[in-house]
Amino acid sequence: MNFETNFSLKSYNTFGIDAKAKQFIAIHSKEELAAILQNHQDIFILGGGSNMLLTQNVDKLVIHIDLKGIEIIDTNEDYVWVKAHAGENWHNFVLYCIEKNYGGIENLSLIPGNVGTTPIQNIGAYGVEIKDTFFCCEAMEIASQKLVTFDKESCAFGYRESVFKNELKNQFIITSVTFKLTKKNHRLNTSYGAIETELTNKKITSPTLKDISNAVITIRKSKLPDPKELGNSGSFFKNPIVSKTIYEKAKTNYPEIPHYPVSENEVKVPAGWLIEQAGFKGKRFGDAGIHKNQALVLVNYGHATGAEILAVAKMIQETVLEKFGIPIEAEVNII
Repeated sequence: MNFETNFSLKSYNTFGIDAKAKQFIAIHSKEELAAILQNHQDIFILGGGSNMLLTQNVDKLVIHIDLKGIEIIDTNEDYVWVKAHAGENWHNFVLYCIEKNYGGIENLSLIPGNVGTTPIQNIGAYGVEIKDTFFCCEAMEIASQKLVTFDKESCAFGYRESVFKNELKNQFIITSVTFKLTKKNHRLNTSYGAIETELTNKKITSPTLKDISNAVITIRKSKLPDPKELGNSGSFFKNPIVSKTIYEKAKTNYPEIPHYPVSENEVKVPAGWLIEQAGFKGKRFGDAGIHKNQALVLVNYGHATGAEILAVAKMIQETVLEKFGIPIEAEVNII
């Protein structure tokens, strides 16, 4: 196993922040991971680097999870259980499943990052979340190096939430995820966002999994910058879920404020709308800024530090709270 010192993490995080790791190692097997954990306590786990903002150097051993492999665990007439190891690129895995005609994750095309981190965040897009097809995941307990299997219920999934972000934070490392996908009679979700419009524009009336994936890719590319060209972490903020009382108060001053019912007493408000109405869309503060096509996306124009991007994020949060009375939370992990 090869340890690197004073290692640049610039190419290991989608914001392109040039933070340094005190030590760095990429692991390619569960045996290697267990051996490392037995001998090192002060660690930082790194997956695809797509859901974090590095605001400082990492004064620890950074362990890059690079476990690869995709396998069929079980299958019947209607479903297939597909296991993907944590280091597999998420979008490539989605394309693999579409190619095999396995349905359920096509709406999650082009989301950056690796398979292993998808349950932590319960990633979602265009009306679909990981929990919809999640069957189980295998994770290694950091303290004991024991492998534990978590089913859907024990993951306690919520909106961009799971047990791994809360009660079990920093206690487990996910090594693989198994999905239950359809082999036929796919339940296509075309009602969210601009998918239906995109399909209509292409004159597609009976969409395939590939058609929906292509529509999502087209929409995402029109709104979201490619991290390889412009550093970003996708949506930086969660869409806030607020009480109807708070929403109605904001609506008094801003009658056009959109919302989506969540429960009898709560609604979800699009954070992108709030940020855009607060005047931040397309603004730039040095090399840190807000994308011109999507106010939810903070970007690194080249040489921004994580601290500079975080300062912009806090400015946005304070302005939105002052203007609308609605708090918005970061979706990315601030390191």
